[in-house]
Amino acid sequence: MISALAHFARMARVGFVLAREGALALVDPSVLPPAARGLIRLGRLIERKGAGSSATRLAAAMTRLGPSYVKFGQFLATRPDVVGMKIAEDLSALQDRMPAFPMAQARATIEAAHGVSVDALFVEFGEPVAAASIAQVHRARRKDGTEVAVKILRPGIRDRFNRDLASMRFGAQLAESRSAEARRLRFSGVVETLARSVTMEMDLRLEAAALSEFAENTREDADFRVPVPDWQLTAREVLVDEWIDGIRLSDIEGLRAAGHDLPALGRNVIQSFLTHAIRDGFFHADMHPGNLFVDAQGRLVAVDGGIMGRLGHKERRFLAEILLGFITRDYRRVAEVHFEAGYVPGHHAVADFAQAIRAVGEPIHDKRADEISMAKVLTLLFEITGLFDMATRTELVMLQKTMVVVEGVARSLDPHLDMWTTAEPVVRAWITRNLGPLGRIEEAGRGARSLAFSLASLPETAARAERVLGQLEDASRQGFSLDERSVEAIGRAEARRNRWGNWALWLIAALLAYAIFS
Repeated sequence: MISALAHFARMARVGFVLAREGALALVDPSVLPPAARGLIRLGRLIERKGAGSSATRLAAAMTRLGPSYVKFGQFLATRPDVVGMKIAEDLSALQDRMPAFPMAQARATIEAAHGVSVDALFVEFGEPVAAASIAQVHRARRKDGTEVAVKILRPGIRDRFNRDLASMRFGAQLAESRSAEARRLRFSGVVETLARSVTMEMDLRLEAAALSEFAENTREDADFRVPVPDWQLTAREVLVDEWIDGIRLSDIEGLRAAGHDLPALGRNVIQSFLTHAIRDGFFHADMHPGNLFVDAQGRLVAVDGGIMGRLGHKERRFLAEILLGFITRDYRRVAEVHFEAGYVPGHHAVADFAQAIRAVGEPIHDKRADEISMAKVLTLLFEITGLFDMATRTELVMLQKTMVVVEGVARSLDPHLDMWTTAEPVVRAWITRNLGPLGRIEEAGRGARSLAFSLASLPETAARAERVLGQLEDASRQGFSLDERSVEAIGRAEARRNRWGNWALWLIAALLAYAIFS
């Protein structure tokens, strides 16, 4: 009960800050239940005057709520299926910039991680060059003269995130208990995905492992690389990797002055991202211009492996085939791929789904190549799939949102970039390799290995099946039953859930009323 009250209090504070900063103006009341519509109207009464644009309002509210909500806002920007395209676009502008914590704390964290003084590890250790919600980065020089980037976790950040995530879980479960749409969008799943992402980000050894895997995947790529981590100096709270001397992709004039071919760089951004996603199934999911550099050799360098995306073979095939389907206007094949992957329930007709996809694809063929947005096409595709009961696929939504960012970066380098012509070689190469004769042979080999494993475990499987059948026969004769304690527990849980839901609404209303009239 005490923890529930604490969650309600935190949720009320979140609601108050959102209302005060004017963020509730972005919510469409028509899709909400009556009680929630009343709360939105009440919250609008305390809206601060001159709150600014919608993007500014959201950014101000999330920043005021603290590091956990800055990260949550950035994560929701990858979920337009949950918050809508407009809010997702506004949240995309949310910058993960926080005040730096003191040098004394940074040094203490390094010394606690390694058991020696900072001066014993580095001959130079500079002031922070960047500070975000989870960590900050310093420039340093090792004993051998090599310059490195030192990423240090914020002190106390784990406790802060754990507390806020617990309240987010509570709110998601409450919403799902009262809304079928919240259950369809898997609010609890959204929070759990964020929790897993943040947990990995707060163990910098895992980020080092991601960078290491990424570097291994791309070691043969002539136009792309990532910094290599220093495992000897990396710990849970400290990540050390090579310092990148290069020009940020956001510095267009600097790139031009250095003689770089901007259209070629734009093509490299798109093709590198698609290669990593489709070829490797492992891609950088935070490719904004601040994380991308061009080194002296003209190679694209991606830093900060805190947020990575991963696709299985089925998802990679799905992505490659739908992109090729749109390129070739084969909408029937795009529809079939959705059904083959099991993403759209079988009770829908392939022909109906193909017709809906045509509504997405045909308009792009009436435009010039530089007017066609690959990211927008995928966004519209996901909106269409919602009409056909396609369950949300977190990994595909993350990929789609990353593509929006990547496309924006590429177009900033070359406004006339033909996204589809640029993507086609990567897509065709993967399909030829994996769906051609050699790919079929490899797939058959994987199937043969699975079959051999299944045959080896067949006796044990048969024994388990016999036991289960016996239990089902017993149940069919005697019936399925719940004991009295189970029935009572279910009743108590349902009553408690309804009671706390009503209390939540009244508590939030009371706090808002207090804020208005005090």
